[in-house]
Amino acid sequence: MKQILLITILINIFSLSHAQTSGTVSGKVVDKSGASIPGVSIRVKEISNLGTSTSIGGQYRLTNIQPGSYTLEASFIGYSSEVRSFTLDSSDQVIVDFILSENDILLEGATVTAQRREEDIQKVPVAVTTYDKKFINDFNIREIDALSEFVPGLQVQLQSPNNPGFVIRGITSDNGDSRVEPRVSVFQDGVSISKSRGSVIEVFDMERVEVLKGPQGTLFGRGAQIGAVHFVQNKAQRDFAGELTLGYGNYNQQLASGFVNTPISDKLFFRLAGQYNKRDGFIENISGGNLNGKETGALRGSLRWLPTQKTIVDLIYNYQKDNYPGTAFISGTVAPIGREPNPFRTTNLESGEDLGIKRNVWGTTLLVDQLLNNNLTLNSITAFRQFDSDEAFDADGSELPVLSFSEIAFGRQFSQELRFAYDNKRNFTGFFGGSYFHENGYQKVPFVTNENSFVALVSPLLNAASGGAFPILPNFNNDGTPFLAAGALLGIPLKGRHTESNQNYGQVNAYEAFADGTYNFNKLAITLGLRATHEIVNNGYEAIYEGSPSVVSLALGNPFGAAPNLIFRPTDGRVKGEGSFTSVVGRGVLAYTINDNLNSYANISRGRRPNVIQVNPDGAEELNAEIVWSYELGLKGLYKKFSYDLAAYYYDYSNFQVTVVENQGGTIQAFTRDAGNASAAGFETSFRYAFTRNLSVFGNYSFIDAKFDDTDNDGNAQELAGNRFRLTPKHSFSFGVLGDFPIGKGGLFIRPSYTYKSQVFFEEENQESISQDGYGLLNARAGYYTQNRKWEFAIYGSNLLNEEYLIDAGNTGLLFGTPTFIAGPPTLFGIQITGRF
Repeated sequence: MKQILLITILINIFSLSHAQTSGTVSGKVVDKSGASIPGVSIRVKEISNLGTSTSIGGQYRLTNIQPGSYTLEASFIGYSSEVRSFTLDSSDQVIVDFILSENDILLEGATVTAQRREEDIQKVPVAVTTYDKKFINDFNIREIDALSEFVPGLQVQLQSPNNPGFVIRGITSDNGDSRVEPRVSVFQDGVSISKSRGSVIEVFDMERVEVLKGPQGTLFGRGAQIGAVHFVQNKAQRDFAGELTLGYGNYNQQLASGFVNTPISDKLFFRLAGQYNKRDGFIENISGGNLNGKETGALRGSLRWLPTQKTIVDLIYNYQKDNYPGTAFISGTVAPIGREPNPFRTTNLESGEDLGIKRNVWGTTLLVDQLLNNNLTLNSITAFRQFDSDEAFDADGSELPVLSFSEIAFGRQFSQELRFAYDNKRNFTGFFGGSYFHENGYQKVPFVTNENSFVALVSPLLNAASGGAFPILPNFNNDGTPFLAAGALLGIPLKGRHTESNQNYGQVNAYEAFADGTYNFNKLAITLGLRATHEIVNNGYEAIYEGSPSVVSLALGNPFGAAPNLIFRPTDGRVKGEGSFTSVVGRGVLAYTINDNLNSYANISRGRRPNVIQVNPDGAEELNAEIVWSYELGLKGLYKKFSYDLAAYYYDYSNFQVTVVENQGGTIQAFTRDAGNASAAGFETSFRYAFTRNLSVFGNYSFIDAKFDDTDNDGNAQELAGNRFRLTPKHSFSFGVLGDFPIGKGGLFIRPSYTYKSQVFFEEENQESISQDGYGLLNARAGYYTQNRKWEFAIYGSNLLNEEYLIDAGNTGLLFGTPTFIAGPPTLFGIQITGRF
């Protein structure tokens, strides 16, 4: 690791010392009345990856431009685009101002970096959805699960910041095991933050968020088997600017979010952004506290340094602290006499205020963009990141002191990527490079139970296992207190408190080399990409015996095979497993420009989820890599007031991995298993239509038929044959309106939206009792803004129809015969005030 970091520093120093002088163009954009226009897209037409947007004062600045003659274009919705020609000599600083005229509404394509270079989204031959800061603010999006409602093919289940589920086109990535790689990659400014327990970040002061669908291994690396979510944060800029939003809502919701940006010198700029978001839980817990709330504080500091006209250096530090109340895992089967289990009402989880999630995530990223010549740019991404979390939860979802679990997770990573991007400004663009990734982490699961209550809870399971010989015991006495059996089992006194734990360890070192290039033949473009990966994996597992044997295991002849523990059979120290793997993924794309406003593409790509070294008390086993072949056709159109895209796809999986909890090798443990073959077919579409400059609508629809195949590669019937993938609705859609109604120098705005999901199964077994029927959510935000939106006053509401729906079900309790259910939020509303300068 140290050698790679040293090489990176030397390359960066070499690049800076050999930088040649280049020029700068800057200016201001106003309308005919002289009012500044923020958010105008400014692009140098001859350089595909050089562009920016105007600040709130209508100002812009572009650097690192080589001497020569260029054309500058300014474009913004509702105004006629304007172009200006300019010429740069060495070290020139040219000023180019624009005066834009209003015209009939003409939609512009957004800029994305989906192919690791800036491009118009309408011309990118990849299924990608992007939303910028304005959209995020317009719809009051503060968490990633709220953003996912507007992205076709993406579902995000957020039990807590410690337990998210990312689903792209039916494929779920939510495993907290430190030994298992995610299927869906999450990136922050090009840095992987994909490990489940560290991937949830607050959405604030974002330049944009991009969601790429389909295998993205060539572009984003080893973990992007079926897609990637990329957070692009705002960097420090030359202008002095700031913004602050304060809000208050029901359930004592408190919000403070904003940024300040200031130049330190003509070559050094600083930006500080942060967000504090707190809300009391909406499920009352009789034993103490409220459940399903949140409290998060996040801070980001960034420096931008321009040592030469050809060099941009960004240093970014992120920190987030979560202190959530507990998650309301509420049993669907266990409750005192006279009270029906209900996940949407008051509950009584016996651990009270001890339930909750504490999590810390921090990281530092160094980005260096060095223009080597007119055609070649060196991009370096160096990053270090760490997270730690501690979650206490009541897995039985009741008053019973029986399934009290904790999860303590830790992860640390270092990554370095060097990428050379080439553009001959005529018909070829591409990149090549290499990367190194190191990750080391663990997941520990402590378990506490009252053995009397434990026997009562699992007595139906023991009865079935013994052929009816074991009596089924009640969970509660007539007065509603927990039933504690007889205090003894077969004459042996049961323990009032039994503790044990297990822990898994995961370490990986990955080395990658990649190349991707696009050649344009007039209207036809061909893209080919490959990424080779070599991984060295060292994993481990350990279950601890704490010196007090389980009476239940001894008295019942080790019913769970874990004696002297109850459910985690102790190991003789840490059991280890290791392996090394080499693999190649790639993509091939044909893109055809039908006309200036219509583009089509066809692609085939290969994705991979890395091999798993599965370690249990009896040793280690290796699971083959999960492979997916993806086939996709797409169409993207943009014409005056209307933009749209269509995509149809088919996925073919082999060695599809599922996580199951089972008694294996004498211990109850979560295992990753090969479930054989699976496939998915789907269709997505989205559109936007602008009636006027101040009124537009948008919508999207997704159909996914993702399920396990009837047979495996050998023709054998599969256990899950025909079952649909978990957390995957067949149908989902969203629809929204962006309306602005000028009044004097200000105006009113309204932002209603509606989202719908069809039935969702929460487990691969597809039990109807552990699913959520189709439901829709109505949200809205409205308010008043002053001139140039310097002040904004808003009211907002989510789930305005107070729909009762589940975000998860089954969970750990399902293993012990008591599935638990987690309710989605009820109606939330509040007020906000925003000031900008």
